[in-house]
Amino acid sequence: MASQTYKLFCIGNPLLDVQVTNGEELLKKYDLKANDAILAEEKHMSIYDEIVKNYKVTYVAGGASQNAARGAAYVLPPDSVVYTGCVGDDDLAEQLRAANKREGLREVYLVKPGQRTGACAVVLTGHHRSLVTTLQAAEMFEQSHLSSPTVAPLVDAANVFYVEGFFLTHGASIVLELSKKASAASKVFALNFSAPFIPQFFGTQLKSVLPYCDIIIGNETEAEAYAAANGLPDTKDLAAIAKAVAISPKSNTSRPRVVIFTHGAESTILVSSAEPDSPKVFKVSAIDDKLIVDTNGAGDAFAGGFLGAYVAGKSLDECVEVGHKMGAMCVQLVGPQFPWPKVSVL
Repeated sequence: MASQTYKLFCIGNPLLDVQVTNGEELLKKYDLKANDAILAEEKHMSIYDEIVKNYKVTYVAGGASQNAARGAAYVLPPDSVVYTGCVGDDDLAEQLRAANKREGLREVYLVKPGQRTGACAVVLTGHHRSLVTTLQAAEMFEQSHLSSPTVAPLVDAANVFYVEGFFLTHGASIVLELSKKASAASKVFALNFSAPFIPQFFGTQLKSVLPYCDIIIGNETEAEAYAAANGLPDTKDLAAIAKAVAISPKSNTSRPRVVIFTHGAESTILVSSAEPDSPKVFKVSAIDDKLIVDTNGAGDAFAGGFLGAYVAGKSLDECVEVGHKMGAMCVQLVGPQFPWPKVSVL
């Protein structure tokens, strides 16, 4: 197994999603927005016990980058994708391993004995999802793990790297070193904005990494947050925001930067720094409301589909379409999952 190489290397916060439906009262009690993602503060910590006690919960393997990695593994041949992050030595980590194995995703976790694996309360109301995360072991990831005998060869052999924005809250220096290394080797480095609070409150960390990023993925609320945080004139013009991100300074100028903003059931925007004034618009095929189970993980499914197609050598247009297909399949299931047996989307 040590000699196995993988084209796509993903890093992020491994979490187990604890999901509940009809969570309107939880939104009020814990002052949550219906469609948001936050890190739990002290006032939120009782939500985890409350939902297990008072609601019918569904446990689903989560963590933004891990979800995307499973999505990419779903569309690619076996042994194409590897993922790392930090977990505890508990049952939650075992549930994550089992979910990864099913999709053919190799994981090389850093395990912290005695620590709890991170969890995310997923509060569903209609077609909206509010995410409240307690990182636990996830924020204990160490730079040295990437240079360990098991992981270092995987980093060296990968052609494409993917990191969730959430990882910047505690591992910005790790992301910076990895992205610099990828850029210097002319490898592809992709980053997801992940949540509005990343450009809002971790803008310094985001700006430090952006010059080394070849692909940026986000949704409309994250794009708006980026625009507001960076003083752009129109916080609703997704094409203009994508252009601003695309043409910001880039270390490896031999490859254009591509920025993709999804917008739920609305059209997806793609802007390349090679043609910053020519945004591409991709319509999303409508899904009957009755078929939508929940939207948790839909953005990660899009990212996974896009990355999987990219690694497979597809055009950017095709990558977006595969992302759309994966997102559409995901919203018809509980949480960030995909149909089984596998459906071919490439």
